[in-house]
Amino acid sequence: MQIFNTMSRRKENFVPIQEGKVGIYACGPTVYNYFHIGNARPFVVFDVLRRYFEYKGYEVKFVQNFTDIDDKMINRANDEGVTVKELGDRFIDEYFKDAGALGVREASVHPRATEHIDAIIKIVELLFKNGHAYEAGGDVYYDTTTFSGYGKLSGQNTRDLNSGARIEVGMDKKHPADFVLWKGAKPGEPSWDSPWGKGRPGWHIECSAMSTVHLGETVDIHCGGQDLIFPHHENEVAQSEGAFGKPFVNYWMHNGFLNIDDEKMSKSAGNFFTVRDILKKYNAETVRMFLLSAHYRNPLNFSEDILKQTEASLQRLYTARDKALFLLDKASGETYKDGEEAIVKAIDETLTKFENAMDDDLNTAEGMGALFELVYIMNTELSGESSKKLVDYALSTLTKICDVLGLLMKDAEELPEEVQKLAKEREIARKEKNWALSDELRDKIIAMGYTVEDTPEGQKIS
Repeated sequence: MQIFNTMSRRKENFVPIQEGKVGIYACGPTVYNYFHIGNARPFVVFDVLRRYFEYKGYEVKFVQNFTDIDDKMINRANDEGVTVKELGDRFIDEYFKDAGALGVREASVHPRATEHIDAIIKIVELLFKNGHAYEAGGDVYYDTTTFSGYGKLSGQNTRDLNSGARIEVGMDKKHPADFVLWKGAKPGEPSWDSPWGKGRPGWHIECSAMSTVHLGETVDIHCGGQDLIFPHHENEVAQSEGAFGKPFVNYWMHNGFLNIDDEKMSKSAGNFFTVRDILKKYNAETVRMFLLSAHYRNPLNFSEDILKQTEASLQRLYTARDKALFLLDKASGETYKDGEEAIVKAIDETLTKFENAMDDDLNTAEGMGALFELVYIMNTELSGESSKKLVDYALSTLTKICDVLGLLMKDAEELPEEVQKLAKEREIARKEKNWALSDELRDKIIAMGYTVEDTPEGQKIS
């Protein structure tokens, strides 16, 4: 598999630290609000990355953190008159509801920043020991001029950095690009004891500590949105490599932005929709499929028209699946019939195309193209004359691909006993050419909320 590594700015062959195992660290949400559809993109994309590695036979340890202490959380907790922990607990629960609806599996570990204070303090102590940290104005800062590699991930030049939009402003800092490691305690804020007095961690040091505790000092893959490259991930590199003296991450993966009218969706810009709101109007699987419809590094434009188109595409998947299940129930033959080997070959080619796309830097857009080639084959080549072996093979290939993408997660519904009884009576009526009774039974089934489709293979009820 090849991965585009943000650090090297090129595709590289993936080689794990430990053969057969992959460690992935994904930056999770700051839990002060519901997450929006733009936040959902990395959650879904890197869920697929994990699924694909598992499909390839790797043992995956997937770590996604929760930032449960920062200025935004403190401000909202104060506004609502609750503790920061109560706010964090609430929105972690809400995260699991919305992410679960989107088919995002829970991580192997979901560490919280507040549970890793000791590990954070140890790294800051190492940074002091190695000459990278200093105290000023009651806070502890990282001296970016002491780390020669500062800027190598983002391409930023420390000499050009100033106290602008992406730089932490601080009157006591030695240099504009320096960033806080430990903030001195303020009245009414959560704080912990440390060698530098009571206080709380800076945002960047939290991820360095959590990734080290759960994945070691060097991580296979670290992923997140492009907006995190600078300063967050750049600062993580400086902290972890400054503390441990070894490469922090072997492969950096960053997804592109989700745009509305070609502008980045963000809470600060106010042009965002929460996943919770979108799921009131659209099926969660439709939203997931939309988020995978472009290559993860490319921008993705959000619109209701595109969601409607995606909804129709998803329905094509379910129609193909349901048709195959219907045929499987009626088919026989444990060997392929004459001419079916060519269909099997075509099915195999779609699976190979899918794997090639995913091996090429997780290209889900091309992967879904291969999936719909398979759907076309199933729609045109499977019939009541097909062997059971062929139908089963096509269905299992469809399921295999969809399991990686996290699609087709809804089980085929078993018809209620009364509907099954009417369906059997209607089959008998049709065989006996009793069309009046057949129509009457069809109308009864429709009145119960089902559709009835007469096909050459028999009636199909859904």
